[in-house]
Amino acid sequence: MAYFIDSFPGREIKYEGQEYLYFGGTSYLGLQNYPPFQELFINNIRKYGTNYSASGKSNVRFSIFHLAEDYLSDLVGSEACITQSSGYLAGQFLSDYIHKKSCKPFFAPNTHSALFRHQVKNYVTYASLNIALRNYLNEPNAKTPVLFMDAIDFSGGGYPDFESLKILPLNEIIVVADDSHGIGIIGKNGSGVYRSLQALNPKKLFVCCSLGKGFGVQAGAIFGNKEDLLHMENTSFYGGASPASPAAIATFLEAAPLYLERRNILKANLDYFLETNESLKHFRHMQGHPTFTFLNQELVQFPEKHHIIVTNFNYPKESSETMSRIVLSASHIKSDIDLLTNTLNNFRR
Repeated sequence: MAYFIDSFPGREIKYEGQEYLYFGGTSYLGLQNYPPFQELFINNIRKYGTNYSASGKSNVRFSIFHLAEDYLSDLVGSEACITQSSGYLAGQFLSDYIHKKSCKPFFAPNTHSALFRHQVKNYVTYASLNIALRNYLNEPNAKTPVLFMDAIDFSGGGYPDFESLKILPLNEIIVVADDSHGIGIIGKNGSGVYRSLQALNPKKLFVCCSLGKGFGVQAGAIFGNKEDLLHMENTSFYGGASPASPAAIATFLEAAPLYLERRNILKANLDYFLETNESLKHFRHMQGHPTFTFLNQELVQFPEKHHIIVTNFNYPKESSETMSRIVLSASHIKSDIDLLTNTLNNFRR
């Protein structure tokens, strides 16, 4: 069921005159309607305008983009960074660049469509992916294989330990990972998974992401080595697109204390939920991440009877499997989590 609303869905949703608690979406730090964060954004809009519809290669450029890219590369541990106007565009840009190289693409289970360039089929398991990769590498004149994957795919095959990746011949593989659901939330200071993946010693590593989920601004980023990212900046894909809103990028740079504050609140909410919940057997959960995925559709209907709405829709297209997920955020207060926990604890199946 789709709920059509007229204001941002924070901890509550108003629908047809009734109030529901909302445990869904991707606003993990609850920043989009957080007044201190909004004030930063509004002040930066007054300085930078609402948008800057010019090429990233224009002869008149905002210095804020280079400041943010340097900050982001230091944060995640990469040599370089490129920002884009959205996470999806960042994924498409990176995928387009890789596909034009002499390489052979492979797609891990549950890879996000942002990394697709054509109609592709993901491998169902990492075991079958491992066999396919090793067989391919034994072929004469094999090109370098590239593995496209989601760092956090909600199936348990990736973050936090990446055990499924460790069976692959990573030293012979270029890894391209989407970290949209990790950056800003997990890792030291919200640095995401770049360092964890780099520690697995792939032949080469690229990471892309949205900055909207963890950092609350409409923008994307690509991380990798300086040489490749410089080549990417000199493509028509880069030069033909407008950059992210400079007001959003400036807000990202100025909001570091707010990000820390909200991550601490989110961690406390997650710890409290885990301590009081007696129904975790119904969910797939990744350590340190505020999401709880499930298949049982009665777990959608039962909370709804208690005025609780969770994520539940077919994604990314209507014919796809139903994505059902409970999401905690820094917007939630203790009484919200108490109601959610009590409701789930009373669920019987």
